[in-house]
Amino acid sequence: MSDYLLDDSPLSPGVIYRLLSGTVCPRPIAWVSTQNKQGNANLAPFSFFNVASVNPPVLAFSPLLNGSGELKDTVRNLKEVPECVVHVGSEGLIEALNTTSASLPPGEDEFALADLEKAEMPGVSVPRIANAPVAFGCKLFDMISFGDQPLAGTLVLAQVVSIHIDDSLWDGRHVDMDRLKPVGRLAGSDYIRISDRFAIERPA
Repeated sequence: MSDYLLDDSPLSPGVIYRLLSGTVCPRPIAWVSTQNKQGNANLAPFSFFNVASVNPPVLAFSPLLNGSGELKDTVRNLKEVPECVVHVGSEGLIEALNTTSASLPPGEDEFALADLEKAEMPGVSVPRIANAPVAFGCKLFDMISFGDQPLAGTLVLAQVVSIHIDDSLWDGRHVDMDRLKPVGRLAGSDYIRISDRFAIERPA
């Protein structure tokens, strides 16, 4: 057994990243489209992602600074155009999702790189992925930076203003998980499916 009091026995950011990403899992994947003020679109996946609030509906995701301490295009774009579309990572588009994790020069369009068609998203100017089964159009609610060192995060709170969902997935009350087939991130290059799941009734 090992105990680490980080003030006394600091671990490197790389080691902490491996420990956190390998234990805080599986993590849902936010596949986020943004655009800069010139209208250039960006698309990137983030696995530090979850629901932060329901009323108002707010999603939270956190892009990390790269190894040189530089902001991701997603954060830079949100500072210019405070809107985004958050798609749920799913099996049907997993290869395209992985393609958009590539590091491209600013202004390069990951939609084109992954051969994904754009569609309008109500309530925001940022495009959504045309064939993604679920998408949330969001306005920036808040953005909190945790510093300027490599691997520091920027917590993005995105308020949902519109929802796109395939009618085959949603009956007005329940989402059909077997049709949505969301995927989660583990550590390294590993993903996980939801094909093996179980239910436990919550106590009254």
